[in-house]
Amino acid sequence: MPAVFYVDDSHDDLFYAQYVCRKQGGDIDLHCFATADEAMAALKTLHTQGQSLPQCLVVDLYMPFDSGLALISTLRADARFSSMRLAVCSGSDATTDRQRALGSGADFYLEKPLDLNAVMDGPQ
Repeated sequence: MPAVFYVDDSHDDLFYAQYVCRKQGGDIDLHCFATADEAMAALKTLHTQGQSLPQCLVVDLYMPFDSGLALISTLRADARFSSMRLAVCSGSDATTDRQRALGSGADFYLEKPLDLNAVMDGPQ
Protein backbone atom coordinates (compact mmCIF):
# COMPACT_ATOMS: atom_id res chain seq x y z
CA MET A 1 0.00 0.00 0.00
CA PRO A 2 1.57 3.32 -1.03
CA ALA A 3 2.25 5.81 1.75
CA VAL A 4 1.48 9.51 1.47
CA PHE A 5 2.49 12.26 3.89
CA TYR A 6 0.09 15.21 3.98
CA VAL A 7 1.18 18.42 5.74
CA ASP A 8 -1.46 21.07 6.39
CA ASP A 9 -2.08 23.48 9.26
CA SER A 10 -5.85 23.15 8.77
CA HIS A 11 -7.19 20.45 11.04
CA ASP A 12 -10.38 20.44 8.94
CA ASP A 13 -8.42 19.66 5.77
CA LEU A 14 -6.46 16.91 7.53
CA PHE A 15 -9.67 15.42 8.91
CA TYR A 16 -11.30 15.53 5.47
CA ALA A 17 -8.34 13.78 3.83
CA GLN A 18 -8.39 11.04 6.46
CA TYR A 19 -12.16 10.64 6.07
CA VAL A 20 -11.92 10.33 2.28
CA CYS A 21 -9.04 7.87 2.60
CA ARG A 22 -11.09 5.61 4.90
CA LYS A 23 -14.19 5.97 2.71
CA GLN A 24 -12.23 4.90 -0.39
CA GLY A 25 -11.27 1.67 1.31
CA GLY A 26 -7.88 2.60 2.69
CA ASP A 27 -5.84 1.91 -0.46
CA ILE A 28 -3.43 4.63 0.69
CA ASP A 29 -1.43 4.69 3.91
CA LEU A 30 -2.07 8.36 4.74
CA HIS A 31 0.00 10.10 7.43
CA CYS A 32 -1.12 13.61 8.36
CA PHE A 33 1.00 16.31 9.98
CA ALA A 34 0.02 19.78 11.18
CA THR A 35 3.51 21.24 10.74
CA ALA A 36 6.45 20.91 8.39
CA ASP A 37 8.72 20.18 11.37
CA GLU A 38 6.61 17.15 12.36
CA ALA A 39 6.73 15.77 8.82
CA MET A 40 10.47 16.35 8.52
CA ALA A 41 11.12 14.60 11.84
CA ALA A 42 9.05 11.61 10.69
CA LEU A 43 10.95 11.44 7.39
CA LYS A 44 14.30 11.55 9.17
CA THR A 45 13.18 8.79 11.53
CA LEU A 46 12.08 6.58 8.64
CA HIS A 47 15.40 7.14 6.88
CA THR A 48 17.45 6.50 10.03
CA GLN A 49 15.56 3.26 10.68
CA GLY A 50 16.03 2.14 7.07
CA GLN A 51 12.28 2.09 6.42
CA SER A 52 10.61 2.99 3.15
CA LEU A 53 9.89 6.63 2.55
CA PRO A 54 6.42 7.72 1.47
CA GLN A 55 5.70 7.57 -2.23
CA CYS A 56 4.57 11.19 -2.11
CA LEU A 57 4.56 14.15 0.23
CA VAL A 58 1.87 16.80 -0.19
CA VAL A 59 2.20 20.12 1.59
CA ASP A 60 -0.15 23.07 1.90
CA LEU A 61 1.09 26.21 0.18
CA TYR A 62 0.00 28.66 2.86
CA MET A 63 0.68 27.82 6.48
CA PRO A 64 1.08 30.54 9.12
CA PHE A 65 4.09 29.16 10.99
CA ASP A 66 5.67 26.91 8.37
CA SER A 67 6.30 27.49 4.73
CA GLY A 68 5.18 24.63 2.53
CA LEU A 69 7.54 25.84 -0.17
CA ALA A 70 10.44 25.90 2.29
CA LEU A 71 9.78 22.25 3.12
CA ILE A 72 9.72 21.36 -0.59
CA SER A 73 13.01 23.21 -1.15
CA THR A 74 14.61 21.53 1.87
CA LEU A 75 13.57 18.07 0.70
CA ARG A 76 14.77 18.70 -2.86
CA ALA A 77 18.19 19.74 -1.54
CA ASP A 78 18.55 16.61 0.63
CA ALA A 79 19.78 13.52 -1.23
CA ARG A 80 18.09 11.24 1.34
CA PHE A 81 14.68 12.32 0.04
CA SER A 82 15.39 12.75 -3.68
CA SER A 83 13.25 9.77 -4.71
CA MET A 84 10.04 11.15 -3.20
CA ARG A 85 7.42 12.80 -5.35
CA LEU A 86 6.56 16.21 -3.91
CA ALA A 87 3.34 18.13 -4.36
CA VAL A 88 1.90 21.43 -3.19
CA CYS A 89 -1.81 21.90 -2.59
CA SER A 90 -3.79 25.06 -2.06
CA GLY A 91 -7.23 26.55 -2.32
CA SER A 92 -5.70 29.03 -4.74
CA ASP A 93 -6.05 28.56 -8.48
CA ALA A 94 -3.73 31.50 -9.21
CA THR A 95 -1.13 30.86 -11.89
CA THR A 96 1.52 32.64 -9.80
CA ASP A 97 0.95 30.23 -6.88
CA ARG A 98 1.25 27.24 -9.19
CA GLN A 99 4.46 28.65 -10.72
CA ARG A 100 5.98 29.37 -7.29
CA ALA A 101 5.18 25.82 -6.13
CA LEU A 102 6.72 24.21 -9.19
CA GLY A 103 9.66 26.63 -9.02
CA SER A 104 10.41 25.53 -5.47
CA GLY A 105 10.84 21.93 -6.64
CA ALA A 106 7.36 20.45 -6.42
CA ASP A 107 6.56 17.81 -9.02
CA PHE A 108 2.94 18.90 -9.26
CA TYR A 109 0.30 21.26 -7.87
CA LEU A 110 -3.15 20.30 -6.60
CA GLU A 111 -6.13 22.43 -5.70
CA LYS A 112 -8.10 21.80 -2.53
CA PRO A 113 -9.98 19.87 -1.48
CA LEU A 114 -7.21 17.30 -1.75
CA ASP A 115 -8.02 14.52 -4.20
CA LEU A 116 -6.08 11.43 -3.09
CA ASN A 117 -6.52 9.80 -6.50
CA ALA A 118 -4.85 12.83 -8.09
CA VAL A 119 -2.00 12.44 -5.61
CA MET A 120 -1.46 8.85 -6.67
CA ASP A 121 -1.98 9.60 -10.37
CA GLY A 122 0.32 12.64 -10.37
CA PRO A 123 3.53 12.71 -12.37
CA GLN A 124 5.69 9.66 -11.72
